[in-house]
Amino acid sequence: MPIWFAYTLIVLLIITSVLLTLLILLHRGKGGGMSSMFGGGVSSSLAGSSVAEKNLDRYTVLVGLVWFACIVGLGLWLKLAVNSGTV
Repeated sequence: MPIWFAYTLIVLLIITSVLLTLLILLHRGKGGGMSSMFGGGVSSSLAGSSVAEKNLDRYTVLVGLVWFACIVGLGLWLKLAVNSGTV
């Protein structure tokens, strides 16, 4: 496999790692979490706060799956590169 594939996966892994960290911090914990800092009280008075939490859950799972796929892809690329003697 070409080297640009590994670089693309590394960049994607860094981006998804940062996004995953931010999305997890935005979740409402037992004490309110950081999501209450960014207008959680305002959105709780509206009818759509549960929809916002569900969407946040979906985005977190989606970014987590992309993150996991990048890790598996890099592992497979490294295995193929070591077996072919490229690295």
